Amino acid sequence: MQAAIEVQGLGVQFRRNRRGRRSFKDLFADASRRSRPGEFWALRDVSFTVQQGDSIGVVGRNGQGKSTLLRLVAGVLLPDEGSVTVHGGVAPLIELTGGFVGDLTVRENVRLTAGLHGMAKAEITRRYADMIAFAELEDFQETPYKHLSNGMKVRLAFSVVSQLDEPILLVDEVLAVGDKAFREKCYKRIDELLAEGRTLFFVSHNERDLRRFCKRGLYLNKGELVLDAGINDVLDRYNADSGVS
Repeated sequence: MQAAIEVQGLGVQFRRNRRGRRSFKDLFADASRRSRPGEFWALRDVSFTVQQGDSIGVVGRNGQGKSTLLRLVAGVLLPDEGSVTVHGGVAPLIELTGGFVGDLTVRENVRLTAGLHGMAKAEITRRYADMIAFAELEDFQETPYKHLSNGMKVRLAFSVVSQLDEPILLVDEVLAVGDKAFREKCYKRIDELLAEGRTLFFVSHNERDLRRFCKRGLYLNKGELVLDAGINDVLDRYNADSGVS
């Protein structure tokens, strides 16, 4: 089986308040001299491989590097150490409402966003009605995006991104939003994608969702990969460390 994601010696460093910018002088200094007061490693020396068709749940408390890892895999963040190699495109269900343009209509945003993710114009036209129906926005197609409620924005974004044909699905807590009926639609859609053989990389605090969708887990603590094992073993270890019985 071919690897979908390969991570080797991965490390990324932040400042306490914002991502630090380095000068040219910093780039040519050794590692010890590059470290400055107030900087910390959000991830350090993380290595793992995800095979095609795997379903991976990433576990850990807030601030332990989970979402940072997802952004590195998505390619929206660059590592300071090590490497991330992704074989095939990704459908990023992260920061769902990012990238939409407030003054454009729902119709225009669907075509723009799907196109930016590489969907051909003919394919957008073919799938447009299904995307609008899934988002339950048939009556809002000519409404400027900025006038939608937060729930509508999330429904629209999930609908568009989940229609992408990319082999790797990145999911970050998006199932925690929206009403119960829409969450069930999201669950069904993710089940369909997994049945097609997609690879799932899933960050969540919801233990039930993790057990439902994932077979394997990665437990991050203080930026380090503590355990890479079956999802039940990973959740048991995480709960034990957190004092959850």
